Amino acid sequence: MKLRYIYTLLTLISLLYFAPANAQTKHKTKKAAAKTVAKKPAKKAVKTASTQKSDAKRIGDAVAKTNSAADTAKSGGNNPNKNSNSLSEEIVVTTDYKPVLADAVKIRRNPDLEDATPYKAPLTYTPLDIRLEQNSDIRQLDAMKMPAQQDSIPTNNFIQVGLGNLKTTYGEGYFSTGPDQGLQAGGYFKHLAEQGSLNKQNESTNEVGIFGKSVGATNSLNGRIDYKYNSNYFYGYDQADPTTEITPGKQHFSILSAEGDLAKNFADVPNDFTYALKLKGYTYSDAYDARESNVVLSGFVNETVKQFYAGVAGSLDLTTQKDSLYNYNNSLLRINPYIKFQGDMYKIDAGVNIVDQFGFSSNFYIFPAAKLELQVIPKYVRLFVEAKGDVNKSTLLDFSTVNPFIGQNIDIKNSVDKLDLSAGLKGTLAPGLSFKAFIFRNSVKYMPLMVSNFGPGGNKFAVVYDNGDSRVNGFTGELDYKASDDVDVFGRVEFKDYQMAQQVQAWNLPKFKLTAGTAIHINRKVDITGSLLLRGTTYDIPYADALTPKSTVTPTTIGSFVDLSGGVNYKATNKISIFVKVNNILDRSNATWLYYPDYGFNVFGGVGFAF
Repeated sequence: MKLRYIYTLLTLISLLYFAPANAQTKHKTKKAAAKTVAKKPAKKAVKTASTQKSDAKRIGDAVAKTNSAADTAKSGGNNPNKNSNSLSEEIVVTTDYKPVLADAVKIRRNPDLEDATPYKAPLTYTPLDIRLEQNSDIRQLDAMKMPAQQDSIPTNNFIQVGLGNLKTTYGEGYFSTGPDQGLQAGGYFKHLAEQGSLNKQNESTNEVGIFGKSVGATNSLNGRIDYKYNSNYFYGYDQADPTTEITPGKQHFSILSAEGDLAKNFADVPNDFTYALKLKGYTYSDAYDARESNVVLSGFVNETVKQFYAGVAGSLDLTTQKDSLYNYNNSLLRINPYIKFQGDMYKIDAGVNIVDQFGFSSNFYIFPAAKLELQVIPKYVRLFVEAKGDVNKSTLLDFSTVNPFIGQNIDIKNSVDKLDLSAGLKGTLAPGLSFKAFIFRNSVKYMPLMVSNFGPGGNKFAVVYDNGDSRVNGFTGELDYKASDDVDVFGRVEFKDYQMAQQVQAWNLPKFKLTAGTAIHINRKVDITGSLLLRGTTYDIPYADALTPKSTVTPTTIGSFVDLSGGVNYKATNKISIFVKVNNILDRSNATWLYYPDYGFNVFGGVGFAF
């Protein structure tokens, strides 16, 4: 009996355990059908189970019936359209569906533990107290002063000193009151002394001066005073002939000059009236008896009327020249009336140059003074044609500047440019590349020429004149290429053909000459400069033979030469700089004048200080 009850209890437990499981599984597979079919039988099933709890057999039959219903639901019931094994039993749901852990699906992914929350800075708000402008007009911008760059602020004073291998002493200095454009004043000095390998091959040049400038509301005033003292020896003689060795004499030149000018400031107004007045002069003396004084008063007045303006320029040139054999008054009066037209494509200058020569020689001349410029390629190339003439005063100052080895009692005679004709082109070929090229033909009367005058004190040069009308034909070309603000290359070439009236040659005048140079700014600290001189062959003749030019004396040839020089400047600080200059880099015995070879290789350097 006990076994019966135990069996009944186990059967009931099995029924309570497996029936809900089967109901849960079927509910998961066919959830909608289970809910629809099970609503009415559920109450009936519960009610039958409650009335027959006491009967174990009936309970066993209920368990069997429940298992049979579950199998029938799996097979599809007794639907005739299904297979023959399907049953039509209804599914009885005894409990609510409760998911279990076995039904969970594991997520095959690790959680992201990184904190990727972006940082957000706290916001601060500052309200601007600005009045709202109601007008719609464009507001005028207020001018803002540009701050000065430290490197661009110029210094007022500068000094350079140096030494070289040819016992070279060098000094240079400039001083001024400051950058004020309205009122300026200052001064300067220059010194250079060298000593060559030949006996008394010494040379010294010295210069000192002061200047001033004042710019007013209407006029500008400029003025300067300069003093120069140059000295050298007559060391030239024929070194191939030892019997001609001499004791060189000493020469020096002392020049005191001054000038001042008054000019009306430029004003961009129609029909402007302009004027200028200039006064200058100098006194000259040498180691012997030569003396010269000069005063020149010049000026112009000009009136502009629309596209043309008319005016007159003039000068009074007073000169006295004295040596042991003469005392001359050599003066000129010039008057140049003109009228000028200017348009977008042309420019015309038309006038005459009237010259009255008085003093030891009296003559009156009227020369043309005309020039035409025409735009061939607008803004790039201009064609120009010029015709002019003038009287060139012969002065001791000019002769000594060209040749410091001139002797005593220099012959004085003014030369006359009877008619100078030139035509050429000038303008810009490319950005930074400018040029000027022209051909010319000059007719000169009394052309001055320098010739040797060898004596006991050395070779002292004299001046002779080609008495007649000499012609000079030639070509001149100039080129300036500024590749950038850091590179500038320039050059000038001259070809001349001399047709003399009486003299055999144009003594000591080269037919070819080339000068060129460059300035390169490497960086803020280093600058490089260079120069080139190429001079053609010249000829010289003794003074006595030059006075009788048809003599059979063979001229002396002075060969062509090349002179190359250069320099480097290094800016160590904003105030201190170091420089080196090299002359005659090729170390050749160049001779500009007969028996006077130039200095050989020469290098000198030093320091500069700005303050």
